[in-house]
Amino acid sequence: MSEANWYVVHTYSGYENKVKANIEKTIENRHLEEEILDVRVPLQTVMETKNGVTKQTQKKLFPGYVLVNMVMNDDTWYVVRNTRGVTGFVGPGSKPVPLTYDEMRNLGIAGGKVEAPVKPRRIVDFDKGDTVVVVAGAWDGTVGLVTAVNTQKETVTINVELFGRDTPVEISFNDVKKKA
Repeated sequence: MSEANWYVVHTYSGYENKVKANIEKTIENRHLEEEILDVRVPLQTVMETKNGVTKQTQKKLFPGYVLVNMVMNDDTWYVVRNTRGVTGFVGPGSKPVPLTYDEMRNLGIAGGKVEAPVKPRRIVDFDKGDTVVVVAGAWDGTVGLVTAVNTQKETVTINVELFGRDTPVEISFNDVKKKA
């Protein structure tokens, strides 16, 4: 038996979970458990802040894509490729290209096992050009215009009036909320 690899399957956007369920049902019906080992829709934990309320949610890491761990042969290719909602494998032409070990490790999947979760990414309800109010810290009560959003550092840069001119100030996501 050949070695199983992870492949990326392109789907219609919003059909990722349906495609996963359909592939898993086909695996069971055709007894392909030894050839198609795992089907995943990669998710990431994000922290969303809307109207000053922060909540943790799961979002699709790659909308429109599903990962399949399988032994590539004509039968498994046909089963996955002809699943309702699948538009094809990722790779040149009709030849699927397996993901490398490093690519899988970066996704938090190495050797088929899920590794420790990555720090949740924050999503906020304001963007460049929006007006926000500072709700904590030294600038509490200050209203400013967003000039930059840094999701890596979880900070927002706003322009505040200081000594008669606009001055950029960097503030934590936790300390600002969108002005209503």
